[in-house]
Amino acid sequence: MSPASATSDHPIRTITLDGEKYAVVLRVGYDGIEYLGRLRFTEASSSVTYQDHGSIPGISVLDAVRKAKEFSEGDMSQRCHRALAEKRRFSKLRNTTDEMISKIKYLNRVAIGLEKGLIDPAGGKQELDEVQAQLLEIVRNLRLHAGVEDEPE
Repeated sequence: MSPASATSDHPIRTITLDGEKYAVVLRVGYDGIEYLGRLRFTEASSSVTYQDHGSIPGISVLDAVRKAKEFSEGDMSQRCHRALAEKRRFSKLRNTTDEMISKIKYLNRVAIGLEKGLIDPAGGKQELDEVQAQLLEIVRNLRLHAGVEDEPE
């Protein structure tokens, strides 16, 4: 993953908390200074995902993933409890807006890289076009998620 690239997901492990199994994935993005990962806990029984608001910084994607994998069961359970405590009713819409914000940040990084001459002009223009198309597709699909609440527990 180059510094200018978008986010990527990395499986960490499965945990059991209060009788429910959760698949744990680390979503890693680059903020222009460091790689930041956020743990995402997905219920096996319903596929609903909860994101921990704490970040896991790293000097590389692999460094952030390594740090997440080193968390003890207790640390992972605490982070999952924190994520569950901050549940949202409209997680599909939230996940879509998070994806849109990530794409916008990436678009800005590419534009700055082009402006500073750090990115090849032809490749950078193509990347800007691709990200713009992805953003337009996200916007077209927003109404599918608006007002749709998560399944009750």
